[in-house]
Amino acid sequence: MDENGADAAGPAGAADSPTDPLADEDVFRVLGPDGSPLPGATVPDLSDDEFRAIYRDLVVTRRFDERAVSLQRQGRIGTYAPCAGQEGSAVGSTHALADRDLISYQYREHGAVVVRDLLAEYLPYWMGHESGTEAIADGNVFPLNIGIAAHLPHAVGAAWAFDYRDEDRVVACHFGDGATSEGDFHEAMNFAGVFDAPTLFCCHNNGWAISVPETRQTASETFAQKAEAYGFEGVRVDGMDPLASYAVTRAAAERARGDGSAGDGDGAQGQGDASRPTLIEFVEYRFGAHTTADDPSAYRDPDDVDPWRALDPLDRMEAFLRETGRIDDEGVAAIREEADGVVADAIDVAESVDPDPSDMFDYAYAELPPEVRRQRDELLAAVEEHGEGAFRREE
Repeated sequence: MDENGADAAGPAGAADSPTDPLADEDVFRVLGPDGSPLPGATVPDLSDDEFRAIYRDLVVTRRFDERAVSLQRQGRIGTYAPCAGQEGSAVGSTHALADRDLISYQYREHGAVVVRDLLAEYLPYWMGHESGTEAIADGNVFPLNIGIAAHLPHAVGAAWAFDYRDEDRVVACHFGDGATSEGDFHEAMNFAGVFDAPTLFCCHNNGWAISVPETRQTASETFAQKAEAYGFEGVRVDGMDPLASYAVTRAAAERARGDGSAGDGDGAQGQGDASRPTLIEFVEYRFGAHTTADDPSAYRDPDDVDPWRALDPLDRMEAFLRETGRIDDEGVAAIREEADGVVADAIDVAESVDPDPSDMFDYAYAELPPEVRRQRDELLAAVEEHGEGAFRREE
């Protein structure tokens, strides 16, 4: 236990309910399942407005997730990666960063985009428009990466460039636990460790790499301990605790900037070193499917999800705010209404994008190969001949 939180093996374990799936895990926590600060834990030093902003972004993210799944079922967007249950890590960690810091995004951390106020610009990506990834890049969020772990070396390269240019910026690179089985993960970790690249490796351990359970993914006791092989610190945190996610990420960012103070090594304080990377293992659970093309009932027992619902990050954050007098029924209702409006507006903006069929050919190659050029010319000629209406789906 330290000034930013409590270890579950200590006082947290005694305070948690018997159904808490993390009660016996050595993870960094601030809030218990009921939203109350754990004995010995120190709540991050934030203003009331900042606490409410975290809750607001959690609610917006959940509402976006619900609407996005519905849109996919209606055929209005493509395959989508739901994030219900994992909002706490994405929202909490992003609030801990400076706006100038870069986020290297996998495909499930929609909360990071919400915190950066990029939802309306971002949604077109899921509708097949490249403008969606371009827009989040303007907000210091690297475009989505579908290839597992392929973005990690790029994230470390960006962090190294920031350091080389003496820019006060760090990179938070998000990925799932399945990425740790890829060579790109180990190459990126090694490079960051050797060259002190200011990188936060944000590993989301939700128990499953699509349908592969954690026990089949690694023989290591934890994913966090993999950092030891590369000479820097790894820490495990309750990723469904937004305040713990904030505290650990904030400390890791300070360490990456080289201004962390000495701590006791449990991940909530810097080690007093010069700029150093950190591997953060967010231990969490996805309530739904890996993507909308997935059927989780094929590989996991639906009853296994229920204990994790007791750790719902929205419920815990709302309970904390209510208990500390920072929000009431009226405030909760106002935030939910705002979330509905924000998401509805984002959908309206995204569906108003006027697609240009030539866009799909513009960014894959510096110079189009002959076969791809032939396909482009054939498509554009057909559009010219028959009109765009012939190629649009009838509503």
